[in-house]
Amino acid sequence: MSAELVNDSYNASKIVVLEGPQGIRKRPAMYIGSTGPSGVLHLLYEVVDNAVDEAIAGYCKNISIRLFREDSGDIAEVTDDGRGIPIDTIEKYNKSALEVIMTTLHKGAKFNNDVYKVSGGLHGVGLTVVNALSEYTDVTVRKDGHTYRQSFSRGIPSGKIELIGDTNEKGTTIRFKPDKDIFSTLVIDSTILKERLRYTAFLNPGLRITLTDERFESKETEEFASSGGLADFISFLNKDAATLTNIIQSKRQEGTVTIEFALQYVDTYEEKLDSFVNNIKTPEGGTHVSGMHSAITRAIMNYIDKNKINVRDIRITGEDTREGLTAILSVLMQNPEFEGQTKEKLGNASVKGIVDGTVYANMSRYLEEHPADAKAIMGKVMSAASARESARKARDLARKKNIFDSTVLPGKLADCIDSNPENTELFIVEGASAGGSAKEGRDKSIQAILPLRGKILNVEKAGDERIFDNAEIKAMVTAFGTGIKETFNSEAIRYKKIIIMTDADVDGSHIRTLLLTFFYRYMKKIIESGYVFAAQPPLYKISKGKNEAYCYNDAELAEKMKELGEDSAVQRYKGLGEMNQEQLWDTTMNPKNRRLKKLTIADAARAEELFKILMGVDVPQRRKFLQEHAEEVKTLDV
Repeated sequence: MSAELVNDSYNASKIVVLEGPQGIRKRPAMYIGSTGPSGVLHLLYEVVDNAVDEAIAGYCKNISIRLFREDSGDIAEVTDDGRGIPIDTIEKYNKSALEVIMTTLHKGAKFNNDVYKVSGGLHGVGLTVVNALSEYTDVTVRKDGHTYRQSFSRGIPSGKIELIGDTNEKGTTIRFKPDKDIFSTLVIDSTILKERLRYTAFLNPGLRITLTDERFESKETEEFASSGGLADFISFLNKDAATLTNIIQSKRQEGTVTIEFALQYVDTYEEKLDSFVNNIKTPEGGTHVSGMHSAITRAIMNYIDKNKINVRDIRITGEDTREGLTAILSVLMQNPEFEGQTKEKLGNASVKGIVDGTVYANMSRYLEEHPADAKAIMGKVMSAASARESARKARDLARKKNIFDSTVLPGKLADCIDSNPENTELFIVEGASAGGSAKEGRDKSIQAILPLRGKILNVEKAGDERIFDNAEIKAMVTAFGTGIKETFNSEAIRYKKIIIMTDADVDGSHIRTLLLTFFYRYMKKIIESGYVFAAQPPLYKISKGKNEAYCYNDAELAEKMKELGEDSAVQRYKGLGEMNQEQLWDTTMNPKNRRLKKLTIADAARAEELFKILMGVDVPQRRKFLQEHAEEVKTLDV
């Protein structure tokens, strides 16, 4: 079968050239990754990173961020005391340098290593993108004894740069408002922002960052600063942990590359390694992280061999040498090769060897010079290797009769007819009642239903034995067809849409968090592959006479009440079980009508962090979190 030819006339007249900000506004996700909450934050990060680059270059000591709120969304303002964006004219364009920087892609001083030896803003697009995707942007420059200002609207200058006064100060202030025509939300998440500012301060000792949040009645100001740098960073991360060693740290420059790291072993069962390149976090790692991993493993294995430590015929792996490791790795370099504008993974091959050599030399020397710490690390490594070997043997024994390797699907699963994973969907549904409605209302050809009974096991507080014995986890893993741990194979998955469908209440959010934590810990690949989604059931049903509609948030309800009248009847759904099969299909399961949120690694990592805060042993941290977010609660189930 051949495709229908719509128009076989393909010539120069069909070529569309998007000038200035038009291309950015047409495809914003190419530049900022998302038009959701993370995209709004990305705009702010681009502005902050430019100020931080001034700090790295030695010209900025203070950065101030202020958040404001208007009826239609949030506004951000970033001020630094750096050199100030140049305002003199670039003759080629007959425009000020400021205007060129704000309106033209792939330009700026960061292509010139004489101005910025290293920089987080590498592609010359950051401020241009912020400007293009903002309803308005105001830039104030304090430079050479004068103050200048220029305003922009959706990337277009509102007028020429103006001299507005004299000043003894220097630096730049950029205020912008994300464009409601681009973003699905205009709210800046202060919790994630604070985390970013905190680690930026640790990475730049001597830099003071102040965040003032003026969006609520209780105006809040928080300062982020560090004198100890990465050592302070490690101490902060391990403040509630039982430490096994002192902090091991070093800094080395080789050519134009500067490597700095700090690490410490604690009495936990996981590795926590955060990596950065030019102050930009690289959550997907890259060549620098590979170099650090190989160096730590080699240093420990060489120490074992050199000191003839008895490993009791247990094969030690790289993961064993990093159990309980907390580490920070920071690389400053010219021309890093990031994978994409969002800079999540480093690709420079040469960096691996530099990091490997630096970490290996310092780690080896430290182990020889600090025998007590070396003994603690070797004990931790041996304990990890022994536990892993014991768990493997237990799994091997259990696997012979384990449901994970069985081709028999769980009895509670209502499977679909189609067996092609590209077409099929599995709904993980909270509760038997909602599960029954979902089974009756689904499209049996492509939609499978797996009801859950209550809350699954908290895998953060459970060993493998309890996890493998949990009925709900067994049912999920078997239904997925992927196996788990050593037998996990994401390519064997039976459904490429796994949809978490829970009640729109506190318990439902808790169950979704538990599921995400399990997926993140044991099936990370299915999240990375984009197979995990969250259903978005309606919060309200509004009706008046023969008219009825479903609303998914308070804003939609307010609009619909304006349309139907304030005397409309409003029903708030607390549970999926309150809807019959037709309603559940129409609102939450029908691909033509439903709303799905694709869950990402960032969502899962945040879920894991929230679970530790809300369910962990740190009561002061939990109290602080609840106090900070109390005003965000709209409806509380009691």
